[in-house]
Amino acid sequence: MSELIFRDLRADEIDVRIAQITEKGVSLLLYKDARCDMNILDETVGAFDWKRAHTRDNANCVVSIWDETKGEWVSKEDTGTESNTEKEKGLASDSFKRACFNWGIGRELYTAPFIWISADGCKITKRNDGKLVCYDKFIVQEIKIKDKKIVSLSILNASRNAVVFSTSKPKKETKKETTTVQETTPEPVPTPEPPNYRVQLRTFCQANKIDTRTIVQACGLYEGSTEEDYKRALEYAKTLKGA
Repeated sequence: MSELIFRDLRADEIDVRIAQITEKGVSLLLYKDARCDMNILDETVGAFDWKRAHTRDNANCVVSIWDETKGEWVSKEDTGTESNTEKEKGLASDSFKRACFNWGIGRELYTAPFIWISADGCKITKRNDGKLVCYDKFIVQEIKIKDKKIVSLSILNASRNAVVFSTSKPKKETKKETTTVQETTPEPVPTPEPPNYRVQLRTFCQANKIDTRTIVQACGLYEGSTEEDYKRALEYAKTLKGA
């Protein structure tokens, strides 16, 4: 087991849930369930060559895989959090999924971009108690992963049968025009520096007294996040200011 590599997740193995709702839209998170981890473990190492054990009343889970070369079990452990329903079962499931992340199953989900769906792409209603809710079902329509990083992603609102998020922007067609070009030496045009959205996000949060940790958590920002991720996070921060 010197080189154990788990395959990338397929689109149909990735679930989508709503992370936060405002009147201007919703933010989404990608996740996998425990059945997905079980299937990939069975598929990769065999049903008889892995096992799980729980400690601390299901708060911790140890996932062990048999190393035939060494003749011993190799284990990785992590801690989970309770779910809103069936707390004990949810805690066991979450700790198991996190232990599987340690083995590398679905780790590419940590590289997901910030997914924001504006109010015109979903149905947001207000309950009698004033709480905002959205019952639309979102699914991953297409995902491309390279070197354990998500490079392309599109989300479908199944309730509307419409793509509401895509990292691939269609190229605009340009019309070719025939013009007479005079032979002149053009003056050099200075190249503008690209916008630094990371700095803009920090400045905006400071100016509007928004806790940057809230944005980082909600948008899934991490050390390798791109400028495009910080741009989406900035857009999300602006929705909080007006919420």
